Amino acid sequence: MPDRPLNATAASLLGFLHDGPMTGWDLVEYAQQRIGGFWSLTQSQVYRELAAMAAAGLVRAGERGRRDRQPYEITEAGRAAFAEWAAKPPAEEAIRFPLLLTVLFGRHLPPERLAEYLATHRATHADRLAGYEAVAAALPAEADDVDPYSVATLRFGLAYERAVLDWFDALPGPLRPADGTGGAPAGGAATPPAAD
Repeated sequence: MPDRPLNATAASLLGFLHDGPMTGWDLVEYAQQRIGGFWSLTQSQVYRELAAMAAAGLVRAGERGRRDRQPYEITEAGRAAFAEWAAKPPAEEAIRFPLLLTVLFGRHLPPERLAEYLATHRATHADRLAGYEAVAAALPAEADDVDPYSVATLRFGLAYERAVLDWFDALPGPLRPADGTGGAPAGGAATPPAAD
């Protein structure tokens, strides 16, 4: 077992390695596809975690292959550490939405700058939703051929992106764009309404 508890990033890498050996490069690509929409993970983090987990005996490095890429496989100790991590209750989520900070202090920005930020972010969320919808449309029709755990996270992504786009489309008057794309026209940011 490792000297320190697994962090969620290391645990996710061990989870992916249950599917078979992968290089650090493979893990970065796989993580971007599988969890990139809700969990940030950089290439440097992946290689740092792999080195630490190899030192702790949780993964084993294989022979270097093409382009000097080295595959890693999970060990029995790694499976045990992952099982221990997975059995613990997940930490509470903390919303970190940088655009909301900018909107909160939007009255200190030129209106056209805030409009640009809002339009750019709305387009990003629309693209993510389109990507999730494409994945959902490609799922097999037979329920037996679908991984329910992946479907559950996909459904969250669909619901989240739809909710965020609804938020953009219901921005208060001073932030509402004339073209309906989520950018702001003239005027400062309104103070968010009080919760009910």
